[in-house]
Amino acid sequence: MSTIKPVSAVILISGSGTTMQNLVERSRDGRCHVEVAGVISSKMGVPGIDRAKALGVPVTTCARSDYTDADAFSRALFKLIAFMKPDLLLLAGFLSYVHLPKRYRGRCINIHPSLLPKYGGKGMYGLKVHEAVIKHHEKESGCTVHFVDEQYDHGPIILQKKVPVLPEDTPLTLAERVLAAEREAYPEAVNLYAQHRLLQQGSVVKILPQAPTSGRFARTP
Repeated sequence: MSTIKPVSAVILISGSGTTMQNLVERSRDGRCHVEVAGVISSKMGVPGIDRAKALGVPVTTCARSDYTDADAFSRALFKLIAFMKPDLLLLAGFLSYVHLPKRYRGRCINIHPSLLPKYGGKGMYGLKVHEAVIKHHEKESGCTVHFVDEQYDHGPIILQKKVPVLPEDTPLTLAERVLAAEREAYPEAVNLYAQHRLLQQGSVVKILPQAPTSGRFARTP
């Protein structure tokens, strides 16, 4: 039995919720050291809300469409998050831009379905990413887990997993292969965080062979 203490997390979604479901299921079978305090969706009526309910996870909606700009939306979102008091925020297909409060720097993680910095940024999500990869005749693709900063798909990279792009691939078949990599990569990154093994040095994240003597996520000048 693992002696690693799970970190509490709120998962943010905007769509199907498959990434969220993977994290929840792995948290329950011991493969991911996270305790999901709740799920927040930025859209009403998406399948991820029903998935969360079926899993018995508290879920609420903070609809981006209810707010005139990112500032107002971010304030409302982080008021909800404050009630849950998570140690970590996990973006799982979350498509709305937010202004990240300073207290969550180094405590907010995202996963993106490409090998960043390629094929990231505003408007690059879902099948659009895989269409671009195939259009540009890339030989490999994959996924990237990274800390969130003030830019889309930008912050310090924690880890990446690569998959081949096959000559016969369509955006859908490539998406399936990348999603399989995502299912492994995101829990792995969360586990490294829970094990206190991530050290950020500027824009670079180093994975430590073992936990430091103090602090979960250390920064150096």
